[in-house]
Amino acid sequence: MSQTLSQASSFFAPGYSSLEQEVVLDRLPVSGTIPHWLEGSLLRNGPAKFEMGQQNFRHWFDGFGMLHRFTFQQGQISYANKFLRSDSYVQSMEEGRIVGSSFGTDPCKAVFKKTQSVLINTNVSVDQMVGQFVAMTESPIPVRFDPHTLDTLGVVEYDDRLTGHHGCAHPHHDGTARILSFMTEFGPQCEFKVFAIENDSAPHRTPIGSYPVTMPPYIHSFSISEHYIIIAEYPYRLNPLSLQSGKAYVENLQWLPEEGARFVVMDKQDGSIVRIFSTDAFFCFHHINSFEQDGDIFVDLVAYSDATIVKGLYLDQLRGISQEIPTQQPSEFRRYHLPLSSKTEVASYEHITNARIELPTINYQSYNARDYSIAYGVCTDWEHPEVVSNQLVRIDARQKKALTWSEEGCYPGEPIFVEAPEARAEDDGVVLSVVLNGKKGNSFLLVLDAHTFHEIGRAEVPHHIPFGFHGLFFPGIH
Repeated sequence: MSQTLSQASSFFAPGYSSLEQEVVLDRLPVSGTIPHWLEGSLLRNGPAKFEMGQQNFRHWFDGFGMLHRFTFQQGQISYANKFLRSDSYVQSMEEGRIVGSSFGTDPCKAVFKKTQSVLINTNVSVDQMVGQFVAMTESPIPVRFDPHTLDTLGVVEYDDRLTGHHGCAHPHHDGTARILSFMTEFGPQCEFKVFAIENDSAPHRTPIGSYPVTMPPYIHSFSISEHYIIIAEYPYRLNPLSLQSGKAYVENLQWLPEEGARFVVMDKQDGSIVRIFSTDAFFCFHHINSFEQDGDIFVDLVAYSDATIVKGLYLDQLRGISQEIPTQQPSEFRRYHLPLSSKTEVASYEHITNARIELPTINYQSYNARDYSIAYGVCTDWEHPEVVSNQLVRIDARQKKALTWSEEGCYPGEPIFVEAPEARAEDDGVVLSVVLNGKKGNSFLLVLDAHTFHEIGRAEVPHHIPFGFHGLFFPGIH
């Protein structure tokens, strides 16, 4: 691993380097063809500043968030970026030091305060809710922004009294006017809460269901099926009292494999716990999809045999500075079977493919919570493995086959599917990915045919874009 890292680190180093300048570029140079039906904006989020004064963020998850916008009009693409003016960013810039708690850098001293705005660095994902565009992280308070200018507009102010400390960066749209999400409240009696945000009213969170947890597990995402909310709990847990120990949040998490993992199945309508299924210990950041079939539930997710990956994302390790690089377990595309139709309390799984996958996406609008075929993601080439994903992958879950895209010295980000007008098949459309070109030291937006996975066009950005996390395509945003 160390030899591979030293050889390739110069190529992917810009992905973990700060991008200081904010720019507006009215027209990017395009090669190939950009479909004229592709009208709207790809909005992406991710860390882009890793130093403040004499201080450095320690973990990749901690860098100050920056929004990126790629706008498509009549076969042309424009680009803009802007830092999120979160309270944490603004105060840090004013004081020349890191202000606020973070995932792997600063202590979690303020986690129990009633006002958490200083903690917010919403650098993970974007979404649209209650007519507003928001940037999110695992704080339960999203930050609003203007999708046209990328200006920060302030935090979302809910008109309810629901409380919690650790939230979800991946809420679900359940096909109605509401959005489903969760958060955990820490304290002497911790509680996991699932709630709905009614998408046709003022920002208001309505409780759906909740249950007590003694040592809350670290949960980044969840999934839904037609009738159920599926929460996967991993034995990566914390004693909430340890959050006052002076350690960063991640350093309070404990891997307890003897406890195993479990799936909590909650009824979407009344919040009742329908069943709880146990299984062997594993860890997961991202669910792919869930669906019901013959009375049972199937949950597709990206699984790791342990949680080593979390602490393997410290910046000194990713940059090749640390001499202690942990052996990270490969990601696996697993399909878990939750047999609601039987009396067993055990969940089993199968491997869909040997291809690795992370940052998974699907044709969400048409196939989320439904039986589906195609998932997209990033992965590492088995023959040329690196510590950074160097391929895009398209997995057919029914045929258990995989297609890949790669280019030497290039490192792609999360693939976003955009459905073509009058689509007839699940993969009628294109896949968009922001790719770091390590050889040239800049980034480009890649456009692939979603069915063949062949490149049809790209648009060059004159500078590097640091590795980000998540984004969405919004039709009609210009």
